[in-house]
Amino acid sequence: MIRTPKIALIAFVISCMFIVAPVSAEDEHARGRQLYALCAQCHGQNGAGAQLFLAPAIAGLDQWYVQSQFLLFQSGVRGLNWQDVGGLRMHPMSQWVKGDADVAAVSAYVASLPRVNPPPQVVGGNAETGKALYSTCASCHGVDGKGNEAMNAPPLIHASDWYLVSSLEKYKAGIRGSNPKNTNAIIMRGMSNLLPNDQAIKDVVAYITTMNNEGN
Repeated sequence: MIRTPKIALIAFVISCMFIVAPVSAEDEHARGRQLYALCAQCHGQNGAGAQLFLAPAIAGLDQWYVQSQFLLFQSGVRGLNWQDVGGLRMHPMSQWVKGDADVAAVSAYVASLPRVNPPPQVVGGNAETGKALYSTCASCHGVDGKGNEAMNAPPLIHASDWYLVSSLEKYKAGIRGSNPKNTNAIIMRGMSNLLPNDQAIKDVVAYITTMNNEGN
């Protein structure tokens, strides 16, 4: 039997429906790099961050944490407090990434970036005093500051010191940690109140910074 061109075309289309082209890791990495171009405007090509843009270092952050925070910004659970200028910038920026696959791709790309040690910006902190204060933080973030996914605690090492100080100040003031949908932030708000004053915040961050060169 001689097939007409129309029948042959239909047969070809049907056969293609059963061919699943796997997405390679290289393709996902390329997509993440493409999406990251928008993030790089503030966080930098290497993810080292820029205080001028209120953009912390994010290079090498665990994928699970980057992805979780991205989704919080997208949903408005994080980033809508008028006193959180950095968060207010992230909320609309996060809307440019559409779909779970792209969120995962850009988060994986951020995680793949080599970690950096942002130059210290905060002065006046006492690392020795901060070491004792950090014992409470260690129960979740680890004695080495590398974080613990099981406890939803991100790594603290290789973070921008000014961002850690700013975050703790925002938790203490209730700028972060007041949304009941963000349970981890609520926990952090309570923990931040164990630090009695601004000096204690600087001290604990000074100690965290000393851990940057002790591990990857």
